[in-house]
Amino acid sequence: MFTGIVTDIGTIRDVERRGDTRVVIDTAYDTATIDMGASIACSGVCLTVVDKGPGWFAVDVSGETIARTAQGQWTQGRRLNLERAMKLGDELGGHIVTGHVDGVAEVTDVAPEGDSKRIGFRVTPDLAPFLAAKGSVTVDGVSLTVNEVRDERADEGGSTHFAINLIPHTQAVTTLGGLEAGTAVNIEIDVLARYLQRMEHYRGR
Repeated sequence: MFTGIVTDIGTIRDVERRGDTRVVIDTAYDTATIDMGASIACSGVCLTVVDKGPGWFAVDVSGETIARTAQGQWTQGRRLNLERAMKLGDELGGHIVTGHVDGVAEVTDVAPEGDSKRIGFRVTPDLAPFLAAKGSVTVDGVSLTVNEVRDERADEGGSTHFAINLIPHTQAVTTLGGLEAGTAVNIEIDVLARYLQRMEHYRGR
């Protein structure tokens, strides 16, 4: 379980294709305090530590995960938002995040708003019911508040657009400050919205 509060930006040092894909990530974490088998969210994807050394750890990424996450995510030199799993008693600074990616969104536009940035995204219709203004969403592992949601008509393509506001602090401590139009990002919807949708499904039966 995670909170969507990024605590380090890691960089992929090496990618080895085998049965699964072994990814070695450079980090500022004190890896002596990371147990083998520990969970670390890597740009929103919960992965298991399978090897480690001073200043680095390794994870195995399945073909299923690669297929369901942002294109180009698992390449050498890619910067990743990192968050270690919550411990009992930790402050819940963002919202409840599971580390299970629900879909991929595309950045549509980036515009300055004072010192902040307003970033627009396009998602597929299946995620539309789970996005609401002032609700929570996780973008590449970062807990954010949805500012605006707009649904296109079917003749416009049928996708849904949403926007977030990125303050200077979040720009500095995550990879999101470097987002550009056309970039693909991992999206996790609010887990509470997921359960509410399931409850509504059974209520209507």
